[in-house]
Amino acid sequence: MMESLPQVFTRETLPSQVKVCEVSARDGLQAESVTLPAEVRVELISRLASSGLRTIEAGSFVSPKAVPQMADTQVVLDALNLDSAVSYPVLTPNRRGLDDAQAAGAKDIAVFVSVTESFSRANLGDSLEVTTARNLDVATAATSAGMQVRGYLSMVFGDPWEGPVDPQRVVTASARLLDAGCSSISLGDTIGTATPGHVAAVLQALIESGIPAESIALHTHNTYGQALANVYAALQLGVSEFDASAGGVGGCPFAGSATGNLATEDLVWMLDGLGISTGVDIRAVAETSQWLSRQLGKPLASATSAAIVTQ
Repeated sequence: MMESLPQVFTRETLPSQVKVCEVSARDGLQAESVTLPAEVRVELISRLASSGLRTIEAGSFVSPKAVPQMADTQVVLDALNLDSAVSYPVLTPNRRGLDDAQAAGAKDIAVFVSVTESFSRANLGDSLEVTTARNLDVATAATSAGMQVRGYLSMVFGDPWEGPVDPQRVVTASARLLDAGCSSISLGDTIGTATPGHVAAVLQALIESGIPAESIALHTHNTYGQALANVYAALQLGVSEFDASAGGVGGCPFAGSATGNLATEDLVWMLDGLGISTGVDIRAVAETSQWLSRQLGKPLASATSAAIVTQ
């Protein structure tokens, strides 16, 4: 029987270290039909932190009518040590959300901008111009208050209503988020249609515009089984920050064809095999994924989790 770690073969051209942003407790759970109580979400986050993950989305300050799965985010934050070495960003879609996040003691937030008009109206409830301005305002205010801000871009690689997305639109949106104070921009393959060549083309457009690879993160969905291949394409261009979700939980509730996020343990298995440091204990994440599967009452998508836990 093989050990539950891959053999290591390094590539000198790839980053030596990668930051994994764990999104299961927010982006993952908000797409699930089961609403987990705050205490279960706290346990999930605590388990993930114990595995070595150092950036873990903790929730969002949105209307519980719109996203009931994220109700009681303040209760979740109250149970966490916000002064620890772990960053617990929360999504804040407007000034009220930012005020609530600050009142709850959050030190890190995320703002969310669409690249396309159709998705902005479907997901954010207003025109692209209005929702972008609103989120840029939140980012600027949070930065001025000394908070760390992460920017999310959705529909970077295609939109189910509008079709292909010009990479230059991604460049413009990314630059605006960085100018507003975002420390990094997470490029969302919201419906999972990207392929490695497509990812490389978008990244090259960003880098050639003057946006450094160090400011770019990639958020992949595995709709067509391309998530890890797309991560590898990004690694080759110097990107060293990736979003992932324990067990592959979640997707996009506003994009019907989008299936699960890239599973954290699938990502870490590949990175471990490349000799790229993450600081993450893959077995601990796999065991957490199996625990989360029981909380949700359904199997999760990660192949690595199933393979490791049965060994």
